Amino acid sequence: MKKYLWGICYGLAITAFTAYVSLDTFVISSRYQENAGAVNSAMFADIPKTAITSDADSSDDTESSQPSESENSTSPSTRSSDTVRSKRSGKRSSGSAAPVQNDSSSQADESSESSSDTAVSSDGSTVYEDDNIRITLTEYYQYDTKIYAADIRLSSAEYLKAAFADDTYGKNVTARTSETAAAHNAILAVNGDYYGAQERGYVIRNGVVYRSTPSSNELLCIYADGTMKVIAQQDKTAEELVAEGVWQAFSFGPALIENGSIAVTESEEVGKAMASNPRTAIGMIGEGHYVMVVSDGRTDESEGLSLHQLAEFMQGLGAETAYNLDGGGSSTMYLNGQVINNPTSSGNIKERKVSDIVYIGY
Repeated sequence: MKKYLWGICYGLAITAFTAYVSLDTFVISSRYQENAGAVNSAMFADIPKTAITSDADSSDDTESSQPSESENSTSPSTRSSDTVRSKRSGKRSSGSAAPVQNDSSSQADESSESSSDTAVSSDGSTVYEDDNIRITLTEYYQYDTKIYAADIRLSSAEYLKAAFADDTYGKNVTARTSETAAAHNAILAVNGDYYGAQERGYVIRNGVVYRSTPSSNELLCIYADGTMKVIAQQDKTAEELVAEGVWQAFSFGPALIENGSIAVTESEEVGKAMASNPRTAIGMIGEGHYVMVVSDGRTDESEGLSLHQLAEFMQGLGAETAYNLDGGGSSTMYLNGQVINNPTSSGNIKERKVSDIVYIGY
């Protein structure tokens, strides 16, 4: 009988594990919180809105916030793009603004004349504007990679929001960034931190705590007063952070820029990720002045970025704080109803389904 005992035990262990995986995938997810779209708007009760700086007033700041060229590199050429704006009070109307159109053949010709650390950019085009939000999109070709940078000015951080796939907080709930963005009438959106792939790490969205178990990852906190800071999760509880005014918190990382200085080494990487990847990052240039960046990668046209290259790029934009979000096949930028970049998943140009997005909207 003893000779069969190990076989029986092994069989029972495999059966138990299979049952656990099945329950975790197909049953437990159904118990997760649906309609998870609560907004803690009380956080903004005592915070006045600020006027968005006009184009004329911000022109000098915009020029100073472009990635610098290497002294030995060829001067980059630029291509012009039309300025398309939408002005309104209230919610955005359909078709009121359009994203900058890409000219890949032109950009490819320009890149061949420049070294890998020379930025080739389009003229910044204001693709959306109203009384509370202005978004300017600029495309670059740097480090042999196409990079999309959205400069964002907000009258209040309440327009920097987050959303879950299917409005459901749960481990196995995912959707394409464009689908979640469209469902929330997002003007601009990027993928978030893919919280659903982790068991730990604070999840604070729109001023509401969904997960209060800390992880060792650095935490990006976006405050209701418009500021942004990176902290260690063990320093404070999630509930304490909300009490202090944390509006959004993301647990992926690492921090790219802190106090204006690069916070990653040239060899640092996320887990077992490749050295060059599609990337997604978010940063703050000043209070109410943010930047969202997505890069292509893993294609013949775009090699992808290392974390240090991404940090250098964010620093060149003038970011005082910057943070790495989920990258690789997740990296997606959505603007005015269109996917702007070339998401690459499993060797194909297509969006990966993810748990959550960060977006600008009402």
